Amino acid sequence: MLLNRLAQVSREVAATSARSRKIALLAGLFREADAEDVPVVIPYLAGRLPQGRLGVGWKLLSRPVPPAAEPTLTVRGTDAALTALGGVTGPGSQAERARLLAELMGAATEEEQRFLFGLITGEVRQGALDAVAVEGLAEATGAPPAEVRRAVMLAGSLQPVARALLGEGPAALVRFRLTVGRPVQPMLAQSASSVAEAVEKLGACAVEEKLDGIRVQVHRDGPDVRLYTRTLHDITERLPEVTSAVLALPGERFVLDGEVLALGPDGRPRSFQETAGRVGSRVDVATAAESVRVSPVFFDALSVEGRDLLDLPFVERHAALAALVPEPLRARRTVLTGPGNPGSPASPGTPGSPASPGNPAHPEGVAAAEAFLAETLARGHEGVVVKSLDAPYSAGRRGASWLKVKPVHTLDLVVLAAEWGHGRRTGKLSNLHLGARAADGSLSMLGKTFKGMTDAMLTWQTERLQELAVTEERWGVTVRPELVVEIAYDGLQRSTRYPAGVTLRFARVVRYREDKRPEEADTVETLLAAHPELRP
Repeated sequence: MLLNRLAQVSREVAATSARSRKIALLAGLFREADAEDVPVVIPYLAGRLPQGRLGVGWKLLSRPVPPAAEPTLTVRGTDAALTALGGVTGPGSQAERARLLAELMGAATEEEQRFLFGLITGEVRQGALDAVAVEGLAEATGAPPAEVRRAVMLAGSLQPVARALLGEGPAALVRFRLTVGRPVQPMLAQSASSVAEAVEKLGACAVEEKLDGIRVQVHRDGPDVRLYTRTLHDITERLPEVTSAVLALPGERFVLDGEVLALGPDGRPRSFQETAGRVGSRVDVATAAESVRVSPVFFDALSVEGRDLLDLPFVERHAALAALVPEPLRARRTVLTGPGNPGSPASPGTPGSPASPGNPAHPEGVAAAEAFLAETLARGHEGVVVKSLDAPYSAGRRGASWLKVKPVHTLDLVVLAAEWGHGRRTGKLSNLHLGARAADGSLSMLGKTFKGMTDAMLTWQTERLQELAVTEERWGVTVRPELVVEIAYDGLQRSTRYPAGVTLRFARVVRYREDKRPEEADTVETLLAAHPELRP
């Protein structure tokens, strides 16, 4: 398949908001693709490079290269060129990267150049996410969408399923089964604004503590234990203490879902960054395990002793989990099954019982859930997940049967600069540089965000920021620090990139505050006071 065709479909998908049209475009592309193109086509559509970071910065990408007149690049040939580019190391590597990049861009048409630029910079955001690609693949091959989704869940990714479907047809789906040792995509939660809203939607439910750790899927087959992250990376060798804890469980063959997190001497969770740093450490694992020990906490069972539990209701899966895993290694929870049985926040780890008649959203039940949330926050965790007792494990999907509730932190910050967008945001100032007031009166940058913006907001901010611009660069503009924006964020993490030593996690725009002056923006001191664990 020519890269030009992929770039064309990417542009057309970006230009439409209709899900049905996106699916039709992707189905047409998949019909034209060879099975061997799939490992490249699917991540490219989602804006991901299979190679990860290439070591190519703005300086190299900003060098103009005349485009080719006719398309000749293939998808697989482009991928090979990018693999070679990312593999350059040692003396003279910068010059060699420049040569390889110029060679690739010179072989690309103008449309292909735009696509490659967005792909390398991570700015391909046309909405061709895996869920839409699954529907397009089903339409292209005549396979039932539900069966394709389940196969993707069990395979752990879309690529092997797409390759099998395009090569063999729908009959290939039968070989995708839950297998100990082969990770599956985790079930995800949607957000709810409050516990009351979540309980009202779900009825009979469990309210579980939401841990600010690293999601882990544990597979045990006798003496063999494998640990996988949310993105299905194998991290077994990095966490020997978790392997030991899993081997101490009485079962011989199972798949469990949970999190690992670092705890302090008082049993409270340490910062997310400490947990993430520990899980990410590959060097001198023994020393790392001594300084930052992590503990597993489990909240679901996918398979136990050869029995596939995915399609069972959560109440039965948790009963199987409770029979296998002792209470200290299970997520705390309270169960709401009706107004006469609102659950007991003082009794964490209760496996739950079948739903009884009545409405858990009764004030008595909601009060119990809210009390559990308050206790969870007091223990240092980030919120709760409210889970339907009747729901199966919908792996790989952000289903409505799991609803997460956590406090939303907001700050009023000052816009310092903005970067030009790519893809559907081409021509719009998109990525905002955000600053808080420092003690000396200056503005201290805390991070960037391009999230939470409507099309109308993008148009407005592009015009307004250009009015405030003091310098214009190829990447964007720096502006007079006059515009205040309200930012929601999930937490802080330490960072040496920014002068305050911290940066925002998952920052997104709520609204602009033209009613506020920059002098009224939040301070670094206010931010650190709200997160004392991260004070320098």
